Amino acid sequence: MAHIDDQYGTRPSPSALFPFPELHGHGLRLRAWDADSEGDVESWLRGCSDPEFRRWNTPLKPVTDIGSARASLLSKVAQAEDGITATYCVTDAGTGVPLGQISVNAIHHELSRARIGYWVLPEARGRGVATRALALVTHWGHTDLGLHRLDLDHAVGHDASCRVAERCGYRYEGTLRGSMFEAGRQDAFRDAHLHGRLATDPELSCTELS
Repeated sequence: MAHIDDQYGTRPSPSALFPFPELHGHGLRLRAWDADSEGDVESWLRGCSDPEFRRWNTPLKPVTDIGSARASLLSKVAQAEDGITATYCVTDAGTGVPLGQISVNAIHHELSRARIGYWVLPEARGRGVATRALALVTHWGHTDLGLHRLDLDHAVGHDASCRVAERCGYRYEGTLRGSMFEAGRQDAFRDAHLHGRLATDPELSCTELS
């Protein structure tokens, strides 16, 4: 793998990291989304337009139909090529059925940090999908990507997301005031809980993820 040197030592260069690898484990296969796949575009649309997703997330560019879903996926591909964001389709390892998405966003090698986001399709909830997927990308982020810190934040009141973060060792670090849009609005803001995990934090056992 190619590297770049800076005052903090040797770090992987963004160009050397693309294409991002598939990740396997905990009964899951994490692969790249395919903007040319009708199935992937439909799954992306269902996830981003789901009422529970929209309750807790307000994207700058809403995904409301097949066209906007495909455009959204194409933007993720471009960000991956630039080494900025790795957006994975979370699938069942046995069947290949899409279950949700997880992404490592705002990858910054000089600062050695990134930000995690995820959602799960309605029919896959309650099966620990987000927890298992988060465990996979966390390990990858701290090892192959060589990142020291991973951030994760969610709207205050999103208890399910909070539990996922804590199961994977993301410590609650405080409240970010007015850091997220209110549901369905871009002119009002709400607070978020910040969680963080360091590469030096204790490794989790598989039993802690169940």
